[in-house]
Amino acid sequence: MDGNGRWATRRHLPRVAGHSRGVDAVRAVIEAGGKRGIEFLTLFAFSSENWRRPADEVSVLMRLFMSALQKEVGKLRDNGVRLRVVGDIGAFEPELRRHIAEAEAQTAGNDRLNLTVCASYGGRWDIVQAVRSLLAADPSAAARPEAIDEALFARHLALAFAPDVDLLIRTGGEQRISNFVLWQLAYAELYFTDLLWPDFDAAALDAALAWYATRERRFGRTSAQIAASP
Repeated sequence: MDGNGRWATRRHLPRVAGHSRGVDAVRAVIEAGGKRGIEFLTLFAFSSENWRRPADEVSVLMRLFMSALQKEVGKLRDNGVRLRVVGDIGAFEPELRRHIAEAEAQTAGNDRLNLTVCASYGGRWDIVQAVRSLLAADPSAAARPEAIDEALFARHLALAFAPDVDLLIRTGGEQRISNFVLWQLAYAELYFTDLLWPDFDAAALDAALAWYATRERRFGRTSAQIAASP
């Protein structure tokens, strides 16, 4: 969800105003996704690299995150949305971790839309923690590398509960993955838009979905094979 700061700068506003408007865009996209039957929606809210930003901006982002959790969890619960926060959340303050745990617990019974917020997350971090998790669960695997396959490894990823990504949407005009869900993006369709995140709304989501509908998902097969399959 890229472009909050630039959105504010172009309007001669402090960057925090862009982040605040970005929260509004999150709300709109969650609502639109639920109405369109999307079952899994993952938002890249704060990367492991974002800790390098100025301390005052990081502090504002943490406060906004906490405020959004407090204000929105009731709506998520009542609208059938299950919230998970994935990342190295041990880096967060205890109060924020408590709000995350409470929000996850309040929505744990929902299944209309699985909403994942990646915070203090990096794709490389996820792969490394998956290796550690796998070896912790089965230390003997280190002596039996041939027993480790893709399916086993994937079960230890932080987003193991979700299917692989079908569509990646990146706002803000940049055309790179930026250490997002690297393993799960193997066959994703990549959609880049110049819209800054605060301007991304239901209509913009529909445009991305319409583009996705034109793509042929082959997964290594030929077009002829796809056409012949039932």
